[in-house]
Amino acid sequence: QVQLVESGGGLVQAGGSLRLSCAASGSIFSIYTMAWYRQAPGKQRELVATITRSGSTNYAFSVKGRFTISRDSAKNTVFLQTSGLSPEDTAVYYCNAEVQTALWGQKLNYWGQGTQVTVSS
Repeated sequence: QVQLVESGGGLVQAGGSLRLSCAASGSIFSIYTMAWYRQAPGKQRELVATITRSGSTNYAFSVKGRFTISRDSAKNTVFLQTSGLSPEDTAVYYCNAEVQTALWGQKLNYWGQGTQVTVSS
């Protein structure tokens, strides 16, 4: 099994920043794309940013220029550096990873439990 554990969420004032982390552990042969999603109350979960194994990144339009996704492949960890936060960024942020658990295994998607980010005005 694979576990993803997020950390770094919290309460921050508008204009502030937070650095979210997500560490993967367990039966990991290789991790491919890693991503951050978020879900605000009453809304659907939405993609925030992705990073491939080679380091290519992609961002939702709403966070482009304010958020930066990065990864430490040696530590199976992905980060989301946020800045210029606004109340509209308030949500539970979830980590997602595409993981191959064995040399001949399938790539499966795993989710973390989420970390709350609350931005006050």
